[in-house]
Amino acid sequence: MRYYRLTDGRTSRLAAGDDDAVYDVTNARSEVASFRDLVRTASAIGEDIDSVTERILTDAERIDLSKESVGAPVIASEIWAAGVTYKISEEARQAESAMPDVYRRVYEGERPEIFFKATPSRTVGPNEAVGVRSDSDWDVPEPELAVVLYRGEIVGYTIGNDVSSRSIEGENPLYLPQAKVYDRCCSIGPCIASTNSIPDPHDVTITMQIRRDGEIAFDESTSTSQMIHECSELASYYTRSNPVPELAVLLTGTSLVPEEEFTLSEGDEVDIEIDEIGTLHNSVVSV
Repeated sequence: MRYYRLTDGRTSRLAAGDDDAVYDVTNARSEVASFRDLVRTASAIGEDIDSVTERILTDAERIDLSKESVGAPVIASEIWAAGVTYKISEEARQAESAMPDVYRRVYEGERPEIFFKATPSRTVGPNEAVGVRSDSDWDVPEPELAVVLYRGEIVGYTIGNDVSSRSIEGENPLYLPQAKVYDRCCSIGPCIASTNSIPDPHDVTITMQIRRDGEIAFDESTSTSQMIHECSELASYYTRSNPVPELAVLLTGTSLVPEEEFTLSEGDEVDIEIDEIGTLHNSVVSV
């Protein structure tokens, strides 16, 4: 099952469904106004979120999702990310960096790179604009499978766009926070797919297309089977010795990297599609 956050001014509602139909969960149960409410309820009674939702949907009205405003599917207290989990990411980081050995050692090491990415105020949802830094001259979108964690446990998956400055990170690895954390640096959406919907997160296709002035500037696909660490392993390192919030999102690494001569520009359009989740669409602005 997939879960959507419908927005209307200052209020939001939870919707759920599959390829056949989507239903308004909140109108059927007013106390379940968000994905957070749903997972709290499921945790309290010891059931999975799909089982709880299926009972609610017997009283829910069907909606036309195309007529709704869909926001980021969850307001996560923190968004973190894993780095250099795909070979293509290791190669790209070595190419951009004056200290390439750092990234080889991360890729080959047992401990993954885990770093803080965004707060809710720095995160946008589907059909909103992601940002590129005004003091950077080489910027890229980074399409990633993202895990949604409730009290450190994986409860679903969404799509993440870890927008990054390659020029700043490449100048010095210690500049990573500035390359990664800034206004509109992250996008998630369009929904959360339950763990039942994606039984093997390490065997789904990720596609990214970038359009500029109506023309396709980039269009490639890959598979999460190329990821060197499993999602559960990445989540384990994120939660170690770390008091994690009730609800968090962890991006699992960059799966596709545009050619070195490419940089995002204001006005570009980015689409990231992942099997069983959907397509996350964002435009680009300078911040």
